[in-house]
Amino acid sequence: MSSSDHKPAKLPFVVWLLTLGTFLMATTEFIVAGILPEMASDLGVSVSRAGLLITSFAIGMIVGAPLMSIATLRLPKRSTLVLALAAFAVGHVLAALSSSFALVLVARVVTAFATGTFWAVASVVATAAVVPTARSRALGMIISGVGLATVIGVPLGSLLGTHIGWRGAFWALAVLSGAAALIIGRFIPTEPRSDVPPSVRTEFAALRSGRLWLALAASVLLLGGVMAAYSYVAPLLTDRAGVPTGAVSLILVGYGIGALIGTNIGGLLGDRKPLATQITAAIVAVLVLALLQTPLSTNPVTTVVLLVLMGLAGQSVPPVSTALVVRFAGNAPTLAAALSASAFNAGIAIGSAIAGVALGSSLGLTGPALVGTVMAALALAPLLALVAIRATRSEAPAAPEQTPAPETATV
Repeated sequence: MSSSDHKPAKLPFVVWLLTLGTFLMATTEFIVAGILPEMASDLGVSVSRAGLLITSFAIGMIVGAPLMSIATLRLPKRSTLVLALAAFAVGHVLAALSSSFALVLVARVVTAFATGTFWAVASVVATAAVVPTARSRALGMIISGVGLATVIGVPLGSLLGTHIGWRGAFWALAVLSGAAALIIGRFIPTEPRSDVPPSVRTEFAALRSGRLWLALAASVLLLGGVMAAYSYVAPLLTDRAGVPTGAVSLILVGYGIGALIGTNIGGLLGDRKPLATQITAAIVAVLVLALLQTPLSTNPVTTVVLLVLMGLAGQSVPPVSTALVVRFAGNAPTLAAALSASAFNAGIAIGSAIAGVALGSSLGLTGPALVGTVMAALALAPLLALVAIRATRSEAPAAPEQTPAPETATV
């Protein structure tokens, strides 16, 4: 066997294009946190009320991803991606032109629905564009757009918002997403005509898979646990580790770098050993989150190291989990991929909500990390259940509509 046989297959150009879309959409999801005071002042509301702009986006993703995946099921995938990016651009234009907080809130929901649609369809397009043994890696590349947004998009967007206002940042995102729509519309290949048209009934029937729900549960718990700690990491850094307030944004780039590395590691390892990859990530996350509750988190250097490891462990899960969910759904992957996106956002919403309560309790600054530790530990239960199921049954054969995929993944 030649050495080239061991080299991973080159990812097609379509995967890189889809990564551009996820980069823009992750940037808009996270950027509001950095410019929230400016938006609140300009729209005449309190900062706490302006926080609904973040909450509404998460809820819009949770609800919008599965809803829009069904609504656009019979549309060509390329058309759906272009329409999602166009709606995303329109949502930003509406927000940038409005002086009404209510209308800006509605615009955020519109962009969340568009984001959910794009994520779901992009996952299906990416997995169909590569050989079965490269699906997790393709999804890892697409999801690395989130890490790139954290490292590049959000800091640049926040800087832009500081100098020319939040509306300028929104205009920039609208222009970039419009350009992305044109590029994706030009270069995404037309999908081959199928003898069996997409069926809503088939999509829902795929949800009867118990393994699919176990994979989704693990996603909610593990990513939710990591984000529970991340959502309230700023006070941990400033009040416990003694980091200057002005350095917090720079340190959070370290988390983004860890996340960027994690998505690609998860993609590389997840194709052949998906469950082992996720179980390892869960164990690392539990250990890191537990260490954030020890005196190690009173030292700035060790705290930064732990944050990088937390990003690496937490963000290695989405590409593996999404690939598993799509595989468990068989020949009806669109709704399942949408539910995977919803699961990630549900985990973020649940984890951050419980962590907020813990922060205000007697647990104090380490409360969110404790919440994260418990959630990440609980994620091991559905993962171990998947291992047990795998040991007692063989993988069902691939459906005719899918690329034939002999089972190569092992625990």
